[in-house]
Amino acid sequence: MSTTRRITAAALAAVVAMTALAACGGADEDAKTVTLVSHDSFNVSKTVLAAFEKESGYKVRVLKGGDAGKAVNQAILSKDHPQGDVFFGIDNTLLSRGLKEGIFSPYKAKGLAGVPAGLQLDKGKHRVTPLDYGDICVNYDRAYFARHKIAPPRTFDDLVKPEYKGLLVTENSATSSPGLAFQLGTIAKYGTDGWLRYWKKLKANGVEVVDGWYQAYNERFSGSAAGKAKGDRPLVVSYASSPPAEVPGKKPQPRQAPTGVATGTCFRQIEFGGLLKGARNEKGGKALLDFLLSRKFQEDMPLTMFVNPALKDAKEPALFTKYGATIPKPATVPPETIAENREQWIKQWSSLVLK
Repeated sequence: MSTTRRITAAALAAVVAMTALAACGGADEDAKTVTLVSHDSFNVSKTVLAAFEKESGYKVRVLKGGDAGKAVNQAILSKDHPQGDVFFGIDNTLLSRGLKEGIFSPYKAKGLAGVPAGLQLDKGKHRVTPLDYGDICVNYDRAYFARHKIAPPRTFDDLVKPEYKGLLVTENSATSSPGLAFQLGTIAKYGTDGWLRYWKKLKANGVEVVDGWYQAYNERFSGSAAGKAKGDRPLVVSYASSPPAEVPGKKPQPRQAPTGVATGTCFRQIEFGGLLKGARNEKGGKALLDFLLSRKFQEDMPLTMFVNPALKDAKEPALFTKYGATIPKPATVPPETIAENREQWIKQWSSLVLK
């Protein structure tokens, strides 16, 4: 979530700072505290987390390390002295890298039998646990397209048309898992011989690239209500489940969310959690993984992180299902194909798009 992932001095400083923070405190504190390392989008309701802390006796410390790609880089850099006990947020686009680097210790989480087999990409070895899934898709600002009397795009082919010139912002494939997922979606669509030609057209059509999802969605996208500064890009690479995030607080509730999904631009993403090898609090880490796969946490995820729970019996809130988009056939790339080609694909993408 490699040689193509260039770690800046700032990222290295963040690793040192986070590792130092994780090391603070004596043995007694370590025994009572379990540390979760994740990306910036991790969230959980205070009441749900408090219930786990009360039941388990552990205090949860959350360390966030930027977008998923950056957080995975940091976990690899610090694998000899892990920042915490559990990592949340490595996905199927980056999973093989984390497994190859050996950053996880095997653990079969309670409740795993309730996760569909299609999400269990490390089945049998249990180095990671599937925790959620979602579809990475282009989102659009309905008001912008209504105001300009332009139909919003629906497919990858649409995005390179003149009427959408200068409207799309996406994330950097080398630092962001949504960005990499979007790139993989174009590879699934146009094949290994055609995706670079497609990106040449997309670049010529004015696509903007930023480091991570938060910057793309909350700073550059015009449809984000959470954005402190109103962006001027009405198209953004985000999730099929992002539109429900724009609805809470609106009274009366609208007929549809103010943002929509280009359903022909979607790639399936699966997120995992794992016990970090060398964890100071292995027992607490196992308890935390069990909690992350519990119904209480899984049913909290849709309206805190706006992703689909991995647990098949977890109920999704009505607001989430009403305003989110269902993608019956999202694009996919086999995990082994991603593992074999990811670094070269990122290098090719970077050489073309970031020039």
